[in-house]
Amino acid sequence: MRPLACAFAFLTRLPVARGTLFDGKTVARSARWFPLVGAVLGAIYAGGLWVLSQRLPAAVAAVLVVALDAALTGAMHLDGLADTADGFGGGRSREDVLRIMRDHAIGSYGAIAVVLALALKITAIAALAGSARAFSAVALTPVLGRWAAVFLGATEPYARPSEDHGTGSPTRWMGRTELIIATITLIAAAVAAAGGLRGAAAVLLVAIVTDLWRRRCAHRIGGVTGDTLGAAVIAAECLTLLIFTAA
Repeated sequence: MRPLACAFAFLTRLPVARGTLFDGKTVARSARWFPLVGAVLGAIYAGGLWVLSQRLPAAVAAVLVVALDAALTGAMHLDGLADTADGFGGGRSREDVLRIMRDHAIGSYGAIAVVLALALKITAIAALAGSARAFSAVALTPVLGRWAAVFLGATEPYARPSEDHGTGSPTRWMGRTELIIATITLIAAAVAAAGGLRGAAAVLLVAIVTDLWRRRCAHRIGGVTGDTLGAAVIAAECLTLLIFTAA
């Protein structure tokens, strides 16, 4: 139960194991439950969308659901997206990219990336509100996002090895076991929430795009960082919503 509690504490602001300290190895082991945490978040968002869309315009309901997402996750993945966009957009060398990503000030690339991601999420959820696909899309989106982070962490080394002294990045210990369990959870969630062609397409396309991003990170910075994992979460979520809103 400790890894599961760690997964909730690491990924959310829910009152689970708050104040408990977890080392990098425990966080890495907890990654197997990241999609399960995503499923819980997805159920909350889907329920919130259903309640809000009964009483508010679709656009307003969508904004509130996205705001709820930011509140429950601490906007940590959006922060990773902003840092990654600044680093990959403005850095010329590997060292430049890593240095820029470490600077938490948001530059033009990061600001644009966050605005576009939020705009896409809001408009997609607003378009889905009231439709039969709304629950499936909103429930599955956080699951695929968290799986993408596990996939990257389990298949690529930490890009800052000189800073990992045994308790640093969780990717030091994340491996095949975490990825297998996370994938089983993902498939179960996809079947339960969206057992159709759109659900299968979302899983397949997110897997392909995440692997392409893995290759890009390996070529550009020699691995992954927490920021690139956060960017992958947002990219997977946006792609999932796009698939469900497609005509």
